[in-house]
Amino acid sequence: MTPFPPFPESVRFVLAQFVDIDGVAKGKLVPISHWDDVIHPGAGFAGPSIEGTGLPRNGPRSEFYGRGDVSTARVAPWQPELLHVICDGFVGGEVFDGCSRQTLKRATARLETLGYTLNVGIEPEFFLLKRNASGQLELPDPQDTLAKPSYDLKSLLRSPVLDCLADLDLALTEYGMDVVQIDHEDSPGQYEVNFKYADALASADNLMRFKLAAHAIAEQHSLVYCGMAKPFADRPGSGLHFHLSITDRAGTAVFDNGHGGLNSLGQYALAGLLQHAAALTAIHAPTINSYKRLTAGGSQSGTTWAPVEIGWGSNNRTIPARVTAGRMEWRVPDPTCNVYLSLAAVIHAFIDGIERKLIPPAATETDAYDTPSAERRKLPHSLDAALDALAQDSALTEAIGTTICAQFIRTKRDEIAAFASRIHGWEWQQYGAKY
Repeated sequence: MTPFPPFPESVRFVLAQFVDIDGVAKGKLVPISHWDDVIHPGAGFAGPSIEGTGLPRNGPRSEFYGRGDVSTARVAPWQPELLHVICDGFVGGEVFDGCSRQTLKRATARLETLGYTLNVGIEPEFFLLKRNASGQLELPDPQDTLAKPSYDLKSLLRSPVLDCLADLDLALTEYGMDVVQIDHEDSPGQYEVNFKYADALASADNLMRFKLAAHAIAEQHSLVYCGMAKPFADRPGSGLHFHLSITDRAGTAVFDNGHGGLNSLGQYALAGLLQHAAALTAIHAPTINSYKRLTAGGSQSGTTWAPVEIGWGSNNRTIPARVTAGRMEWRVPDPTCNVYLSLAAVIHAFIDGIERKLIPPAATETDAYDTPSAERRKLPHSLDAALDALAQDSALTEAIGTTICAQFIRTKRDEIAAFASRIHGWEWQQYGAKY
């Protein structure tokens, strides 16, 4: 049997989990007696049934195998009969170039050839909602109505929200994650859970553990975990900010200039990120709804906290790249992104900047909301425009992988077409009886 510490008596199944092109957890249950099969050849899935694989309906390449990474195996804290293991995609006995986790592993290996490791702190923002008698989602706390609810303790400490967040903290701790803080964000019903940074692959795996636990534990409390980028038009949306830093083979941080800013290497990496910002936006903000977050304008709380213009600044939260404490916070991603694909894209943008020794533009040290600039490039204003930018950025798509980028673009174009073909409530309200 594949080496693993003795299974707890509670464990009955392996939860073999992978992610599809959208970054959504998929998988199946395998009796624990077949643990070895999950490791090799892997849990089998019909390839064309998985979103974004592009695999055929027949032949040897129609089967997708999720091979469990033994190092990721953890008992699911909320369901101790499950041993959760994260899988890599294989097709035809070979690494599947359409698997986003494999894509991130290739990117980290490429960075390691330069002597570096990317460390990432991920900050998931999300909403906790409930379903009313009509099945519609609404806020669970009718008293959570402040115009400026950031860090509101009254709402944070009420049931069922506190009970849900406390159980989530316990589950993540049992998963082996170090929860740093939990707070109420700038919209009613919106929260953030921060856990300690790790290398890129470990951080991506931790985010998937967080999402699985959050969905399941919210449901146990009759709540709904919502990772939608912009659930409410007049309130701030949810981001998934990446805190990015690099260490060398000795584990020494190599971006910090000693004064909380970036040295020349950090500047090169930052310039690569900004150079490819438009294309990156498609991957980091991959839904139609994402671009209702990435728009200029206020909200009931006074700001949206979402970047619009491409730039960077020291401790500036009004633009995509906030430089602080010798690292950079990349503020474009939202919770709908595929975290593996997103971090792979970041790595290749960094590498491009470092290898070409790109120089970033001058820092923006003013509030970009109050002082918009015609000189600064704008982030794409729609998913369609962002996909155009990604398709045209051949250097980035070739570095990430042409197969997975082509499948991503195709899947998202289909999503846009599906949205355009439907009649939405706003159209009925605007046009139903007008003419």
